Amino acid sequence: MDSITPAPRFRIGIDVGGTFTDLFLLDQVSGAVVRHKLPSTPGNPHLAPLEGVRELLRRAGGGGAEVAFVGLGTTVATNALLERKGAVTGLITTEGFRDLLELARQKRPHTFDLNVSKREPLAPRQLREEVPERIAADGSVLKPLDREALRAAIDRLVAAKVESIAICFLHAYTNSAHEETAAALVRERWPDGHVAVSSEVLPEFREYERLSSTVINAYLMPATRDYFHQFERNIAALGITEAPFVMNSGGGVITPAVAAKRPLDTLFSGPSGGVSGAVYVAERAGHPNIITFDMGGTSTDVCLVRDGRAEISYSRVINGYPLKAAALDVHTVGAGGSSLAQVDEGGMLRVGPASAGSQPGPACYGRGGERPTVTDANVVLGRLNPEYLLAGALKIDAAKSRAAIEQHVAEPKGLSVTDAAAAILTIADTNMAQALRFVSVERGLDPKDFMLMAFGGAGPLHAAFVAKQLGVAGVLVPFAPGVLCAMGVLTKDMQMDFSRTRVVAGSDAGAPAAVAAVFGELEARAREAFAEAAKAQPGALTIVRTVDARYNGQNHELNVAVPAGAFDAAALAAVKENFHRAHEQLYGYRSPERALELVTCRVTATLPIPRHDLVRVTQPPREGKPQPVARRQVFFEETGFVDCPIYARDDLRSGDALVGPAIVEQMDTTTIVPPGFTARVDAMLNLLMTG
Repeated sequence: MDSITPAPRFRIGIDVGGTFTDLFLLDQVSGAVVRHKLPSTPGNPHLAPLEGVRELLRRAGGGGAEVAFVGLGTTVATNALLERKGAVTGLITTEGFRDLLELARQKRPHTFDLNVSKREPLAPRQLREEVPERIAADGSVLKPLDREALRAAIDRLVAAKVESIAICFLHAYTNSAHEETAAALVRERWPDGHVAVSSEVLPEFREYERLSSTVINAYLMPATRDYFHQFERNIAALGITEAPFVMNSGGGVITPAVAAKRPLDTLFSGPSGGVSGAVYVAERAGHPNIITFDMGGTSTDVCLVRDGRAEISYSRVINGYPLKAAALDVHTVGAGGSSLAQVDEGGMLRVGPASAGSQPGPACYGRGGERPTVTDANVVLGRLNPEYLLAGALKIDAAKSRAAIEQHVAEPKGLSVTDAAAAILTIADTNMAQALRFVSVERGLDPKDFMLMAFGGAGPLHAAFVAKQLGVAGVLVPFAPGVLCAMGVLTKDMQMDFSRTRVVAGSDAGAPAAVAAVFGELEARAREAFAEAAKAQPGALTIVRTVDARYNGQNHELNVAVPAGAFDAAALAAVKENFHRAHEQLYGYRSPERALELVTCRVTATLPIPRHDLVRVTQPPREGKPQPVARRQVFFEETGFVDCPIYARDDLRSGDALVGPAIVEQMDTTTIVPPGFTARVDAMLNLLMTG
């Protein structure tokens, strides 16, 4: 008798952070969910997801053949860039532009710091080659490509044992012929190498940013390719037949093959999943305007969401390296549960950005860490369980937390251990509140118009204190905040972004036809890419168009929506009005009499992926009010140490209300309800804190 293959029913989201790896499984038949959290394995980043998926399937009582979808959010590219653990990278560029990578824009980010050291370029000077060629800004060829010089340059780089080569010629975004010839020759003479070509990576103007982005992509390609290929093999080894996906920076998912070619698009993969999950939960709870507050072990990510849409950024700087790629506009600060507290040479107490990570981790983990962290301060003050975390999976040694703070903070500052721990948390909360002000107040927005969405392993632990500084409308803590980034991977469709610069004067009679031609090219590229990567049928794609525009004479652009349909005179008029409105909102005025330029056309192509309700949480009925499962002494600035009730999150039901001080514990996080705050449970079992 033939065996029957089980029907796919599980959907799995994974988020690999610097400290913990989070996993979320949905049984799309029963609606049941399984959540899991385990320490990351930075030395072998593929091991934690593999072990986590095994555990999810064990708990769900199923096998790999029953998995319909696996999505991964990862920091592997980000960590490789931050820690400079990428490939030995060579560069081939236009004659005379070898040093542009170092000359940059001649900006001094630390004007008054006499001791600041210059960041080393990712492609060192001895591995940067020039070849004679020149294309003008209008795309015409001023000097043909010297193929003999190109061959010699390639041979020198290969002899120098580079692992990756970036190709970036002047004005290649208008005419990529020379770059295409160079790339073909590199692949012919070096068939096993990695090649990043600027006209493929970023066909946009601004030479330095295009060069920097292409070099970053080349620098990350070998490590990310190996990682994503290993991830695919691991998934297949578990008996999962469906090909996995990877979260990209712009809020969609892509195939591992695409991610390996464009690691630039995965640099904000992890934070992107968190924002996506937060938007999903907040919309269903009736809160379209939120500020996300994702505090993990290593860093805190914040993002502003208006009317259910997260802000998008096309230009970022990571660790001093500028790059251009579509990404959710997430602002990151080095403040997390594992952020180290130390007294500097001037006697000032500082918290972060240095982190203890997961290995050795905070002192209380007992893994060899001896320096105090934010987590240790929370343990000392009773805000975290002094015996265990992760529902008992992670044992805690509170004495080690106390000893670390006493030695490294309390004694040097002449403080009690309690006051030292409180000072650590005050500084951490202030750092995070400043990040929230950056995405709200500094952009002319009032925080009281937004709900603070707290998630991540440490977000609910600090959210109320940060909210108090900021003055937001309230704090929303989802049912599974510690694994929301993993859940967020399951909320997104397959998505890719395409762009091309072509400066068009909005007053020109031929402007509509010129812009329509660029959008036609981008849409054709999108359909070709999806047909190759996902075997998508042409009619299955959803295409959204935007354009970067500016007043004539301005140096920076605003991205505005383009109406669907043919790009004609009416569409151009709509774009102009969208720009005037956006300019007025951001800068306080509009100048409709000024000439407008359309600069860079952008297309976001989306392929829908079947999804299911991820917030359908059902709990059995309970009689009476929720009862504490324990009590312990907890320190608050207003009260000192006070006897505080501890509630289990799984015991709470819709309509319950907790008056602070109170603590709510669950497997993936701990929520603090300080004095003066009240937490109410809504219909989807979110906690809504107001104070």
